Amino acid sequence: MSQIIDLRSDTVTRPTPEMRAAMAAAEVGDDVYGEDPTVNLLERRAAEIFGREAALFVPSGTMGNEIAIRLLTQPGQEVIAESHAHILDFEMATTAIFSGCLIRAVPAEDGILTWQQIEPALVPQGGFRAPTGLIEIENTHNLRGGVCTPLSVLEEIWDNAKQRKLPLHCDGARIFNAAVALNCDVKTLTRGFDTVMFCLSKGLGAPVGSMLAGSAERMARARILRKCLGGGMRQAGVLAAAGLVALEEGPKRLANDHANARLLAEALSNTEGVSIDAASVETNIVIFRLLTGSGAAELAARLKKRGVLVGALGRDAIRVVTHRDVSRSECIDAAEALAEEIEALIVSKSAS
Repeated sequence: MSQIIDLRSDTVTRPTPEMRAAMAAAEVGDDVYGEDPTVNLLERRAAEIFGREAALFVPSGTMGNEIAIRLLTQPGQEVIAESHAHILDFEMATTAIFSGCLIRAVPAEDGILTWQQIEPALVPQGGFRAPTGLIEIENTHNLRGGVCTPLSVLEEIWDNAKQRKLPLHCDGARIFNAAVALNCDVKTLTRGFDTVMFCLSKGLGAPVGSMLAGSAERMARARILRKCLGGGMRQAGVLAAAGLVALEEGPKRLANDHANARLLAEALSNTEGVSIDAASVETNIVIFRLLTGSGAAELAARLKKRGVLVGALGRDAIRVVTHRDVSRSECIDAAEALAEEIEALIVSKSAS
């Protein structure tokens, strides 16, 4: 292949010409003083879209999540999350370090955490165990193949958590993907959460940045916590300008990514030696397992030589993620390369 097909993540997209033009023309100021007009505009627009009083521009989704956890908890509490949640697997134990809280992992085989699974894990205030301080929902769920938590499931969680006066945070890194797949706007899909984080730099295509949205009082406190974590970015309007383009234009084309992911999933479902539930692929993430029980890293290395980049998850799983910078025809080429290299891997393992 003459061109690299990068399916490792939707974070690898390059800024569009429109983003680059907006960045070059951006009006800037010192955002730590609250004086960057482009950042201020991005924050107002994000708050408006999500039906919130305020929003805060942060460098990363991890920072947004961890600020939210600090806002909504007290040290010595537990945070309930799905057992493969991003805050548990990929945020470097920051919940413990920064908020003094323990994550209580609750497994949901399909990645959709329900109230029936959450309720038994709740711990009341008492003298023997760390009490539950927060419930966190990741929508879509990265390591569960980009599955979406439906509105009906969320509404039950919101209602029951409210009755118990438990706050809720949404890791909505890919919430716009969920909104497209569920045909439900992001305001409705997140209305019951106290805070919501979403990424500009994933499917929406911005080069960097995420947003945290909530009440004006909480976002004022979040600004202080962002500074604690080194997130004061000064003349950040050059980044916010690309974020504005991503926020307005990115959601319109996410359905294309979902269709390309389904194409890859269907091709893989017809490939010998692969375990995948193609029907469960709702958004832009496809995870499959090798029936050999190992070889994920070797397969990724073989594909790299063919110009296709994928992510190995442990010994036997591979993740591919579709995005704006990979076309339909490139996904077809990638599917062919996957099938051929999986077959070659099986032959090599049989020979050994």
